[in-house]
Amino acid sequence: MEKLDEALVTMRQNTTDGKKQSAFYDIFLNASFFVPILAESEQKEEAGGVVPLIAEADGKDYLMLFSTVERLQAWEPAAPYIEVPGHLLALTTVEPLNWALNVGTEYSKEFHPEEIAWLRDAVERCNAEAAGNQQA
Repeated sequence: MEKLDEALVTMRQNTTDGKKQSAFYDIFLNASFFVPILAESEQKEEAGGVVPLIAEADGKDYLMLFSTVERLQAWEPAAPYIEVPGHLLALTTVEPLNWALNVGTEYSKEFHPEEIAWLRDAVERCNAEAAGNQQA
């Protein structure tokens, strides 16, 4: 079990404990994730970028995230992927996109747009504080 898995289990067992939630989100934002992308032959002409694979379920669009390559490959063995830090995912995801973390494992979690927006705000506040401290 990885640190992220442990933090998720602890958060789920202590739903009213804000410190447990904060610990999970802190680990999430500081971890890197493997994001499946479209194969080059499937990508539209994107200027200097890659196109993430978006999965649809129950009328919602999901960005798939995996904490290990092995979990990604268990979900889709041949999927090309990129590695992206959690804090960058939070900064670049736009509504109404959801996240699906570690689908197919007992450590899966769905992130809703409101939750992602909250994480983005937290990262922006931290970045602003860090920039302020560097200028001082």
